[in-house]
Amino acid sequence: MARRTPPRRSKPRDAGRRGKKKISALVIGKIEYVDYKDTELLKKFVSERSKLKARRITGNTEQQQREVARAVKNAREMALIPYTNRVTTQRRERRNDDRGARADGPPPRPSGPPPGSDDEAGTDETVEAIDDVVAVEAIDDVVAVEAIDDVVAVDEETQS
Repeated sequence: MARRTPPRRSKPRDAGRRGKKKISALVIGKIEYVDYKDTELLKKFVSERSKLKARRITGNTEQQQREVARAVKNAREMALIPYTNRVTTQRRERRNDDRGARADGPPPRPSGPPPGSDDEAGTDETVEAIDDVVAVEAIDDVVAVEAIDDVVAVDEETQS
């Protein structure tokens, strides 16, 4: 017969890891209304890259976090706080630079269309399309000349 393993005893998770609960800056400052014009207060709830900090970091309650988020969005709309803050870092030099130095100036232009493109295969169709356009323009010119001749003939009849 198979032996059963005894049931595991549940240990409380994070029993010793939990620290003191963070207290919000709104509670410390006894602030009841979060104003979008108070940028110094709002900057406490925004990271260096202009992202909203999480509740567990700021210590806000759900209600306070909603008010702060709304105030930050309004302040951004009014251009009091930036939407993003770009942080640039220095790039390291490459140690194993296998590639050669870059060439000076713009890259060379291609001499013709890429191989296998439709430009080479469709030259007959292009010529036919151009011939059709020329024929239509010629017909339009003939019609325009005939219309002008008709107008001139009507003018001559009215004058005589």
